[in-house]
Amino acid sequence: MATFVLVHGAWHGGWCWERLVPLLTAKGHQVLAPDLPGMGEDTRALGSDPLDEWAGFVAELVAGADAPVILVGHSRGGIVISEVAERVPDSIAMLVYLTAFLLQPGQTLVDITERHPEVGPAAAIRPTDDPLRVTVDREQAMAIFYNLTAEGDARAAVSRLSPEPIAALTTPVRISAERFGRVPRAYLEARNDRAISLEMQREMQAVLPCKPVITLEADHSPFYSALPELAEALLKLAEAAD
Repeated sequence: MATFVLVHGAWHGGWCWERLVPLLTAKGHQVLAPDLPGMGEDTRALGSDPLDEWAGFVAELVAGADAPVILVGHSRGGIVISEVAERVPDSIAMLVYLTAFLLQPGQTLVDITERHPEVGPAAAIRPTDDPLRVTVDREQAMAIFYNLTAEGDARAAVSRLSPEPIAALTTPVRISAERFGRVPRAYLEARNDRAISLEMQREMQAVLPCKPVITLEADHSPFYSALPELAEALLKLAEAAD
């Protein structure tokens, strides 16, 4: 049986995996779906490099598992799992990018999004009382993150979003071919994603190829809009990684 570690994306918390976790554990797998430090219900203060703190936090979880894990990153969580792979490559059986940012060494999330200004939440971003964090307009987030998600689920989700550290969006990814590059990676595409378009997803894959690539008929939040298909894809990846 596999151990899954699920890493949430920007503005989210571990709560976003709440419907997926039971489907994986029902098949006998172990699943960890934590709040990253300073996100969700984790209220600790973050320093100037949240990406480094998040990667260190997840790397400890991964290294403490009984066997190599399947490390899943959603959206901004993709840059976190890349940095975790750089730290503990031998503890990871597979990296899974779930409609996620798959960046080259030295790239930032903003480098990708600025090339596609017509896509994503940029117009919905709002300042907060904390100058180091930003939030998103809830109504606009509904249409960007959850466009195929049932309205009730979408409204419940946006009500739980929390401010995102700006530095996480602007810090370059620190990875190498020697460490990150030796970990197998898969990509789960979302065909109807309005936050990271299919074009963007495939642009990143073209530079850093993944195998396999599985396409989901989903919005940016497959853990709501394509839950059975997402669970099936992850279970198949677990079989392949065994």
